Amino acid sequence: MSILPKQHNRRTWYIVALVFIFLLAVAGILAAVYLYNLKEKDLGKVKPDYVMTASALQKAFEVGEDLAVEKYANKIIEVTGVIGSVKYGENNSVNVSLETESNYTLVICTFRNFEDLPDLNPGQTITIRGECSGYLLDVLMNNCVLVGVKK
Repeated sequence: MSILPKQHNRRTWYIVALVFIFLLAVAGILAAVYLYNLKEKDLGKVKPDYVMTASALQKAFEVGEDLAVEKYANKIIEVTGVIGSVKYGENNSVNVSLETESNYTLVICTFRNFEDLPDLNPGQTITIRGECSGYLLDVLMNNCVLVGVKK
């Protein structure tokens, strides 16, 4: 039996519950502020997880898509290849397609801001670092940065 009256126990539990809810709300707000202010990695300064040619990357997905997704998805890859096309999109983005040995599959690299890029033309050999997003008929790379252009 409790020595304290029942009314006092009930009030204590309400206070404990309100404090718990308040602390949970504060933790949620702090987490949201942290995630909102989180900056993306500058891929120009990050060491790549893999360095390869566009053809080698495409071939890995063609031969075994599940294994390639497991190995390369969400990894930083530095890829070298010949530009097949350059397409400008919305919000200053640009997609650079790198040719591969396949007639049907390309490596498509998306840059967020074409204003930071030099003039890129089909036929040039370039090296790009980006985050591999996976494979949808083409190998997709996002948040790309230009590492080098071979003249």
